[in-house]
Amino acid sequence: MMKRLFKWFLVLTVMLLIREMASAQQVVTDTVLTLQQCLDIGIKNNLQIKRTEAQMEASRIYWQQAREHLLPAINGSVNHSLSEGRSLNPFTNGYLNQPITSANYNLSGSLILSSGLTLQNSIRQTALDYQAGQMDFEQAKNDITLNLIIAYLTVLSNEDQLTQANTQALLTQKQEELTETKSKDGAVPPSQLYDLKGQLANDQIGVINAQTALTVAKLDLLQIMNVNYRKDIRFQRQAADAATTVYSQSIEDVYNTSLNNFAFVKAGTLRRQSAEKSLQVAKGALLPTLSLSGGLSTNYSSAAQRSLFVDSTAVLTNQFIQTTSGRQAVYTVQPNYTNQNIGYSEQFRNNYSTVISLGLNIPILNYFQNRNRVKLAKIDLQTTRYEEQANQVQLKVNVDQAYANMTAAYNRYQLLTKQVDAYAESYRIAEIRFEAGALTSVEFIIVKGNLDKAKVNLINARYDYLVRTKILDYYQGKLSL
Repeated sequence: MMKRLFKWFLVLTVMLLIREMASAQQVVTDTVLTLQQCLDIGIKNNLQIKRTEAQMEASRIYWQQAREHLLPAINGSVNHSLSEGRSLNPFTNGYLNQPITSANYNLSGSLILSSGLTLQNSIRQTALDYQAGQMDFEQAKNDITLNLIIAYLTVLSNEDQLTQANTQALLTQKQEELTETKSKDGAVPPSQLYDLKGQLANDQIGVINAQTALTVAKLDLLQIMNVNYRKDIRFQRQAADAATTVYSQSIEDVYNTSLNNFAFVKAGTLRRQSAEKSLQVAKGALLPTLSLSGGLSTNYSSAAQRSLFVDSTAVLTNQFIQTTSGRQAVYTVQPNYTNQNIGYSEQFRNNYSTVISLGLNIPILNYFQNRNRVKLAKIDLQTTRYEEQANQVQLKVNVDQAYANMTAAYNRYQLLTKQVDAYAESYRIAEIRFEAGALTSVEFIIVKGNLDKAKVNLINARYDYLVRTKILDYYQGKLSL
């Protein structure tokens, strides 16, 4: 029996481990992924976004709790006790030497009427903290979005470079085959054939390097998405295939838009505003607090009894009277009572007591804690102001640098476009001359190498410019596909 239980326990443990491992990385079933799918999966799986979302939710709960502090505080208590030996009778306040069962029921409530606006300012402070948490969450999503777009464009760039490497190798192979035919006929010297064979091997190595770079780029993208790698996964071409045009906004427009929309800067401003409210909360603690409270209570005791009249009897006293018949004893009427326990429900109804009070708490001397809290709140406020200013200065530096990089990338792309056109024409002429035997293989390889290098550089420049534009969009809080 124990062996079977252990077996089932082991199976259950393994299943749970498999489930946890499967949830850690999402398995993508689609063969072709769009950029939007990559963004959705990456944002859903990213752990930093999940942590930021959890912190944002905690800020929302703090805000909700601050608002609920305006509500009355209501508490109830129930106490049951059993005492042995000599104890106090809660019903008569006399002492008894017997077991006593007792119970107390209390319901109390309090409401703060005035506290120097500390509750209201606390609500505003936590609301600003929640808004700052929302900006942090938005910033985390923007960060992962930018990283995903850059990684996506890197994959497309490496795909283009692999296509270019295959094209280079194919053209060299055709020239090598043509030269080999001419070499057999004795039309060209063998050295030209071996030069082209060497160039073909060099181009084939370029294909291998381009394929490796593409695989690494896919791995990087899928790792950011936190999904398993598959060789058959392809990525749809969309943003990178659009025409490369000059960036439409000036550097001043980019900075002004970033200053108003960049989530990181907005979060710093909200935290500075929250620090201002925190200072008002600290100052409010120096003022008196007016509160209203009330309570309702009842109790029960097993020692509670009452006397019930049974009958009366004539009892001889020690007094006598003298009558004509002689001396006569004096009798008195004595009532007879019996003790009866008071029931639980009757005590519960009859022992009610209520209290209502209005209290004023005036802080006079509390180890100077409240005044020191005010001083610390002022320091925190000044710190958040410095951080807000530092964020704005850093944003200006980042925008200036990003805009300069974008401008340089666009200019480099324009020059490389002209270079490719020039080298393409040079290659066309060289190919005609080489096939006519008017150009050596070394000279032809140099011309072809210039064109191949220029095409690779143009691909890199094109995607570099796209990445630079996405970075500027990122600072403006308007990343687009």
